[in-house]
Amino acid sequence: MTKLSLLLIALLAVPAGALAQGRGRGAAPPQTAKAAAPIDLTGYWVSIVTEDWRYRMVTPATGDYQGVPMTPEARKIADAWDPAKEEASGEVCKSYGAPAILRVPGRLHLTWQDDQTLRMDTDAGKQTRVFHFGGWKAPAGPHTIQGDSTAEWEGGGRGATDGAMKVTTTNLKAGFLRKNGVPYSENTSLTEYYELITEPDGSPLLVVTIVTTDPTYLRQPFVITSQFKKEPGDAKWSPAACSATW
Repeated sequence: MTKLSLLLIALLAVPAGALAQGRGRGAAPPQTAKAAAPIDLTGYWVSIVTEDWRYRMVTPATGDYQGVPMTPEARKIADAWDPAKEEASGEVCKSYGAPAILRVPGRLHLTWQDDQTLRMDTDAGKQTRVFHFGGWKAPAGPHTIQGDSTAEWEGGGRGATDGAMKVTTTNLKAGFLRKNGVPYSENTSLTEYYELITEPDGSPLLVVTIVTTDPTYLRQPFVITSQFKKEPGDAKWSPAACSATW
């Protein structure tokens, strides 16, 4: 066997990746979340209220809890809800926490805070949520109204055009799922899927599926979907403070 034949055999036995690394400087670093994004969620979005009008556009009446799988204890708390007392308490943002904020009619502004962090601001209640990619770990601290959120990109398959952002939120301060005192506890966790769907006219529609799990006040996960239409800019952006009664 010639030396040339032996050389060819040796080369064929070497993995292709090893040859590639030999020619370069090793494996390329992983992409940032911003660079790897399969969909562009940035920009201004306005909520489209096509369902649950009486729960979202006006303050629902006491006892109107249809659709929420409440435990008996949750119902007792909601039945005792008093809008005047809530307004006087000073804690008027209970219905603007992460499990409920996307049901409050208003506008969203999504921007990249850095290459691994997507930020969402709401004009309703002047709230800010921060979605951390890349194995971020929440620091120890008290429960907050928006909690701690980790995010990851997922492939298509849920009706989206190209993919979805999955967000998991924990460390939540107790609040209201609806304005009329339907409670969620500090044991609540939240899973959301942010997807883009192309409408017939070619414009994007942001669809967010929200799954709220609370072993204290919900008999089963509470699943809802909110939709948002893309706006050309900030001309209609009008931040307003939280209100317990509107």
